[in-house]
Amino acid sequence: MPAPRPSSPVTTPLPGLLPGQRVRARGAGLNEAGRYEPHHREALSDGWDMVEDDALVQTEISREVPKSAISRNASPDLPFDRSVNPWRGCEHGCIYCFARPTHAYLNLSPGLDFETKLIAKPGIGAVLDRELRARSYKVAPIALGTNTDPWQPGEAQYRVTREVVEVLSAFRHPLAITTRGTLIERDIDLLAPMAAEGLVRVGISITTLDQSLARKMEPRAPAPARRLQIIRRLSEAGIPVRLMLAPVIPGLTDHEIEPLLEAAQEAGATSASWISLRLTQEVAGLFRDWLERAEPGRATKVLNRVREMHGGKDYDATFGKRMKGEGLWSRLIADRFRRAAAKLGLDAPQPALRCDLFRVPFARGDQLGLF
Repeated sequence: MPAPRPSSPVTTPLPGLLPGQRVRARGAGLNEAGRYEPHHREALSDGWDMVEDDALVQTEISREVPKSAISRNASPDLPFDRSVNPWRGCEHGCIYCFARPTHAYLNLSPGLDFETKLIAKPGIGAVLDRELRARSYKVAPIALGTNTDPWQPGEAQYRVTREVVEVLSAFRHPLAITTRGTLIERDIDLLAPMAAEGLVRVGISITTLDQSLARKMEPRAPAPARRLQIIRRLSEAGIPVRLMLAPVIPGLTDHEIEPLLEAAQEAGATSASWISLRLTQEVAGLFRDWLERAEPGRATKVLNRVREMHGGKDYDATFGKRMKGEGLWSRLIADRFRRAAAKLGLDAPQPALRCDLFRVPFARGDQLGLF
């Protein structure tokens, strides 16, 4: 009789995973059901799953046929009233991402699902083209990258963000970008001519210069040094770049304000801004779980300071407070940032985007005017 095979070590899977499945380079340590789901789901093995002990959870990308492209907002905290989101979910896996709760609208978890079950919107460029041609459309800057990163890894294959930029370039439409993805460099051929006409500006988000911390906190985002290289390459192409120091995490990354500003200025950034950590809805539990696993020695300190900045709560969504908090720690961070930015010449706002160049290009089948 053959000797019995040694049993595999018993591990507790994340909610929603089968026994034997595991994750690598992911931010969330939880995958609990979204807040709109009526039932709590837990995957249990019945012995027929055939899951190998080394089975990694893979990124899945599905497609959505977009019905509309432009999303509107009336928030007094935001400098734009419209945006385009070519992606749902984000593979970068940043544990603090304020957009995680949006996955609950899809009956998916804001935890691991948010960074592994992604949705691309092929055809969004054609939808945007149609919306910009409407007689009622009034031009104003469109923001790209306000929810999830438009240049995340899957963009290399799906090119949905490229579709959006191509349309905006053809219409000579003003565009404000937020990203940390290296794939934006692929689209410099479109962005540089737009920048030369005052039609585009870019914000590159950097949270820390500590590569070890970044690897744990933003597991599939470009390394800090690589993001500085993005700033350099865009700047060399004549594209105005702003450092977005976002989020500032009190007790964890706030000591890096000055060196981050210095590194960005040296790389070519011409302005800078900051936003504090926002523990929106499910993000609070996900971030707390991550802190206790990744930074147990600093978890209590970080959470206490976050609450001090939000009136004793994990998060205060009140307009005027949600982006930077309030109280002593908020004032100290704001003062340090203001002083350092002024010293480096990063305190000037980026130039206003031009709206007067907007034009509706000829569509296929249109007749040219005689004169």
